[in-house]
Amino acid sequence: QVQMVESGGGSVRAGGSLRLSCAASGYTSSNYCMGWFRQAPGKEREGVALIYIGGGSSYYADSVKTRFIISQNNAKDTLYLQMNSLKPEDTAMYYCAAVLSYSCYSGLLASDRWWNYWGQGTQVTVSS
Repeated sequence: QVQMVESGGGSVRAGGSLRLSCAASGYTSSNYCMGWFRQAPGKEREGVALIYIGGGSSYYADSVKTRFIISQNNAKDTLYLQMNSLKPEDTAMYYCAAVLSYSCYSGLLASDRWWNYWGQGTQVTVSS
């Protein structure tokens, strides 16, 4: 059973940076996509970024492209989301997620229903 625990959320002013971490355990192969989703109050959960842990291919939502960077550590047991130039509209609960897959593609960001494993979330608040 894959388990995921996020950390690193907090409050920051617009223009600032935060780095989220997600400690993952329990997976037995590299055939996983791991990603970040976020959910703002009153809105649906939306995909932010994903990466194929076996090969490093990554994809981003248009709203965060050029500002956010998804990465993993060498042991492939920690997922990161470096968030730069934060905006108030980035305020949300951020979740890491994983799905068993032999490839990753941008379409996986379109819906959370294809993702099997979720962390509990970490709150990011950006003030203007």
